[in-house]
Amino acid sequence: MKRKSLARSPCPVARSLECVGEWWSLLIVRDALMGKRRFGEFQQSLGAARNILADRLKKLVAWGILEQVPGPRGTRREYVLTDKGRELGTVLLALRLWGAKWLFATGERELLVDRVSGQTIGLELRTKDGRRVRPADLALLPRISHRVKAPSTLV
Repeated sequence: MKRKSLARSPCPVARSLECVGEWWSLLIVRDALMGKRRFGEFQQSLGAARNILADRLKKLVAWGILEQVPGPRGTRREYVLTDKGRELGTVLLALRLWGAKWLFATGERELLVDRVSGQTIGLELRTKDGRRVRPADLALLPRISHRVKAPSTLV
């Protein structure tokens, strides 16, 4: 049985999930954003089986989120984020903020703060001219993905 691909879906969310929707993949990106570069560093941090980690790293390279580069002194190759991968940092930041707010008790929450001022960090949507926008104020143009349904996992 084959999995149906979302790679040609008109919905950006569906295409994004096809690319990085496996939670191991997002945790690898999180660790790469925190400075991890070597297979062993990812494995130690995540506790993933070697075959699963190797598969996810291969997929992230194929999607252009990570690239392999020679290590120092020509040793083992290392994984580094591409621009595409670094931009996922904003997505992970939003996920972190949402999770801290809704999935943890107040005393358990980590606070994300600005290093300089110590003020807490939040995310918000703004128009090009700087006006704040609520999710309820958004519209899609052109409306091509309004009827996209989640695919069945089997074809």
